[in-house]
Order: sequence, then C-alpha cells, then structure tokens
Amino acid sequence: MIELTATNGQMFVMNADLIERIELIPETKITLTTGTYLLVNDTKEEIIEKVIGYKKKIYTRIQNMDY
Repeated sequence: MIELTATNGQMFVMNADLIERIELIPETKITLTTGTYLLVNDTKEEIIEKVIGYKKKIYTRIQNMDY
C-alpha cells in the first residue's frame, strides 16, 4: 500500500500492485488494472519511489522469515 494525494488535496492509500500505467496529462493519471483511473498531485517519480519502497519492505520481510 502506498499513500498518495488526490488533486483535491485529500490523502488516500492504494494497493500499488493494481497500477497498470502512469501518465502525465499534466496531472498525474494512474490507470489501474481494473480499468479505473485516479488523478493525483504526486509526480511519476514520487509514485515510483513509493512503490519501490513498498516492495522493498515486503521482500525484506520475506527474506528475514524463518521457514
């Protein structure tokens, strides 16, 4: 899950695994695998960094698990 800011200034959390595409129109448009889209104030670069950070947390926890 990553935290983003909608164009109205409201913060929300979304499932990063649902991102299919990110476009600049000039707002940042995130198209989801479901076909819906979101307009956010976050830049493409910020979103990518948030997704990378989220994935790193997941993979680090998996690597540290005892089986």
